[in-house]
Amino acid sequence: MPKAYAYTRNGGPETETFVEVERPSAGPGQVLVAVRAAGVNPVDWKLREGLRRPGDTGEPSFPVVFGGEVAGIVEELGEGVTGFTAGDAVFGNTVSGGYAEYALLSAAVTAHLPAGLSFTDAAVLPIAAATAYDGLRQLDLPAGATLLVIGAGGGVGVAAVQIARAFGLRVIGTASEGKKDFVEQLGAEYVAPGPELAARVRAVAPDGVAGVYDLVGGDVLEEAATLLTDRSKLVSAAVRLDVGRLGGAPVSRARTAAVLDEVARLVVSGDLAPHVTRTFPLERAGEALRAVEEGHARGKVVIEVGA
Repeated sequence: MPKAYAYTRNGGPETETFVEVERPSAGPGQVLVAVRAAGVNPVDWKLREGLRRPGDTGEPSFPVVFGGEVAGIVEELGEGVTGFTAGDAVFGNTVSGGYAEYALLSAAVTAHLPAGLSFTDAAVLPIAAATAYDGLRQLDLPAGATLLVIGAGGGVGVAAVQIARAFGLRVIGTASEGKKDFVEQLGAEYVAPGPELAARVRAVAPDGVAGVYDLVGGDVLEEAATLLTDRSKLVSAAVRLDVGRLGGAPVSRARTAAVLDEVARLVVSGDLAPHVTRTFPLERAGEALRAVEEGHARGKVVIEVGA
């Protein structure tokens, strides 16, 4: 039977285990893929600990397979699915978890793998890169405007800096001191985080900023908001959504194949580097998740599956 990596109850790493599962069948609007690569994200361990997303109802049905994004080969199409055939190389968001040999994807959030994009790189685009893209489109800043990215050293922040630069924006980025050189290599002007952030930003941008893309929340978000004359140009993808109280808005996720096509195009064109720095086989899925959960990974982590 196909193998998957799952958690059997909410809690810590002790709840994780490999499980044998029936090969899924594609339902209406779904695509079944043989997984070749699965992205590893902080949300994976946060869900294991009991994080509830907006709109979640009821209790999870354990065991729950980890993973929200994969790349692989189409095996089966569900009712009503068009535009794909068996054997197509694709990537997208999972319905049934991605740390597995097979995964179900929503056809609406599945895209063809373009020439020049590997399974490994494609597997990290549907969550972080697509979130970054959605937030920047929501801000809709004109070329030449200055954007502040709070948390520029994380997965979404790294993508946001690069995509913003591709859109012609000047980017100021905050991150931990250890990521200063990395953030600058991405094309952002580094500003240290912490108290008095607004003063440090004004020192490099005396006229303020045209937009703020927040990935941290909390006190730093409140201070960053004072840099804006138009609070509608404040968006946040942080778990703590204080942004509405400040006049901004959470990132509105499009969750479409068109967005995946766009971020893939940016990778192929050289404007967006996925920054996959570590890969693990499925047999070491627990190590891959620890690398992300314990903060040891700089860049993206991928689980590689199959041939």
